[in-house]
Amino acid sequence: MNKMPFPARALALAVVSAALLGGCASFSPDGGFDAVQSATRSHIEKDVVWARDDARRSQTQARVGALLEKPLSADDAVQIALLNNPGLQAAFNTLGIAEADLVTAQRLPNPGFSIGRLTRGSEVEWERSLHLNLARLLTMPMRIEIEQRLFEQTRRELVLNVLRLAADTRKAWIIAVTANQTAQYQQQAMDAAEAGADLARRMAQVGNWSKLRQAREHSFYADAALAVARAEAAKLQARERLVRLMGLPNASRLQLPERLPDLPESLPQLPDVEQQAMDSRIDLQMTRLQTEALAKNLGLTRSTRFINVLELGIINNGSNEKPQQRGYEISFELPLFDWGQSRVVAAESRYRQALERARETAVNARSEVREAYAMQQGQYAIARHLRDEVVPLKQRISEENMLRYNGMLIDVFELLADARSQIASVNAAIQAQRDYWLAESDLQMARVGTPGMMAAPSASSAPAEAAGGH
Repeated sequence: MNKMPFPARALALAVVSAALLGGCASFSPDGGFDAVQSATRSHIEKDVVWARDDARRSQTQARVGALLEKPLSADDAVQIALLNNPGLQAAFNTLGIAEADLVTAQRLPNPGFSIGRLTRGSEVEWERSLHLNLARLLTMPMRIEIEQRLFEQTRRELVLNVLRLAADTRKAWIIAVTANQTAQYQQQAMDAAEAGADLARRMAQVGNWSKLRQAREHSFYADAALAVARAEAAKLQARERLVRLMGLPNASRLQLPERLPDLPESLPQLPDVEQQAMDSRIDLQMTRLQTEALAKNLGLTRSTRFINVLELGIINNGSNEKPQQRGYEISFELPLFDWGQSRVVAAESRYRQALERARETAVNARSEVREAYAMQQGQYAIARHLRDEVVPLKQRISEENMLRYNGMLIDVFELLADARSQIASVNAAIQAQRDYWLAESDLQMARVGTPGMMAAPSASSAPAEAAGGH
């Protein structure tokens, strides 16, 4: 029995090895999405759905419609966004792309076939050859490992996208509810200012007031009207941002509660929050996976630096005048001008770049979680102080002034000015309560990934305008 020549044996061995590696190279039923769902539930206890067909899309829309039938809580708004945000649904398709790359890496490279027909007089010669990319075949195990890491990195990135959308939606809900509260109180301030301006006009007409005092009261009213207009614009802007994040076509079905949730009675101390974040942050895990993939890729580049094209082919030539020709050929690129050094240097540079970015990510992560924790504690203290000290004090002052007014010790204008002052303090308390809930959301996000610091719209000027310079 004739022995198989060495190149043919090498080719057969490579094909068998690659076939064993790629034997399970098929697409998973869920495209790897189950891991994204599980991670989402573990972090925020919310459902996330990849609507890849009409049936799932119909189920999702039915669930969204049911949630919109009542005033939305923050959790309901987050759930709608995770089910319905079109940008998130588009991002889920990157998982399909990454899985396709992984499956491609696990499958044997397609062989090439060439056929030629040559004539010399009456002689007709047929050339047939079958060739295979041997370099890709031999590096298949390393390529599979690289693609597996990239696929896992893609899944973690999607989890981070889901959590960021949840945090942004929660903050958008907080800002939208606050804008409604602020608009209501600004309207009350304008009503008080309007009453004062009307009374000042009538008293000036009968000669009991100077034009200067009348102008001051009218200025208070003008400032209050401006504050109302700004509050209404902020309310519209906040609602539309929330609508966009939830993927709704318009705001017609959006119902929001009248006020924010109450502050918690106390905050838990988190002495190990920095270390907890370093252990659980998804962006750090992604950076580690990317660095490991680049390290593997650097090894692959060094291994194949001299071989750009390496092919093994089987030849079968036939002629109508000569016996059949059979054989094999190996083709490769001669490294006369390019020794592959440029590819190695580029791969090394990418690896060093990834290492520095990993270090930067770790430094930023520690700083972000410290900042978020300090902001949460600070905003809670401010909100508690306004709620428990400032607002009750303004209320007591208002009650005392009412008694003085009933005793004819002060006039109505002092009473109206006090009402404006009280409304301004309530507005300040609302803004502080909003800032606390935003800081709380940022802290939760900082513990799992880079927080998208969405600054709250500045409303500090509105209460001052409504107050009118007491």
